[in-house]
Amino acid sequence: MSAQKRFSNAVVLVTGATSGIGAAVADAFAAEGARLVLTGRNEERGQVRAHRARQAGAEALFVAGDIRQAGFCDRLVQTALDRFGQLDVLVNNAGIIHRVTALDTSDEQWQETLDVNLTAAFYLSRAALRHMVARHSGNIVNIASDWGLVGGDMSVAYCASKGAMVLMTRAMALDHARDGIRINAVCPGDTDTPLIDGELLQRGLDPTQGKAEYARHIPLGRMARPEEVARSVCFLASQEASFLTGVALPVDGGNTAM
Repeated sequence: MSAQKRFSNAVVLVTGATSGIGAAVADAFAAEGARLVLTGRNEERGQVRAHRARQAGAEALFVAGDIRQAGFCDRLVQTALDRFGQLDVLVNNAGIIHRVTALDTSDEQWQETLDVNLTAAFYLSRAALRHMVARHSGNIVNIASDWGLVGGDMSVAYCASKGAMVLMTRAMALDHARDGIRINAVCPGDTDTPLIDGELLQRGLDPTQGKAEYARHIPLGRMARPEEVARSVCFLASQEASFLTGVALPVDGGNTAM
């Protein structure tokens, strides 16, 4: 007899699902039997990702849109409800980074970072919570960062947004613990994703050499793989973590232990 999958028939909404950690999260939930609603801004990559999930045996649809808009976030949650009748897990993963100091951060870069990394997660969480509270059931997992727990250089807007996400996670967890809803955050360290490649290019560095340099400063001696972060997301959303809420879990190879 095959083992029971942890998320059989659960409905999971993942933002930023077209690449990197979000794509790995989508793959992990698909392998665990979930039904998926995926979102991002790139229609072509999103449809490829949804097709990949269906090939793994999962039901999946992709909805392109801008999660910085509250109306789109409300419609996205409603799409999940219309298609599947429920929403069990929300993973707020979408994120951007500008590698500049405060003096070099433009108004547009500051606002964009807060909008994508923080405000969008709030909008989607609010929309999801309306349904989850009524059902007295649900899980939200926010992808923050180890730089939401400690400072990082040349990333003032990013650190501000991810630190705020950690405290938003804790505040929402307290608000909704008695509603049967658990809300946690995963705080990845340097992870081998296109986001890191783009960050290194912003700094004028070769991505291969830059990632090797990052790895040398991580206690475990390497960067995280996206699937390692995804496994932590699945754990926090599963019944194995049934007494965890308000947690900010570092998945950083020991960075924040230093």
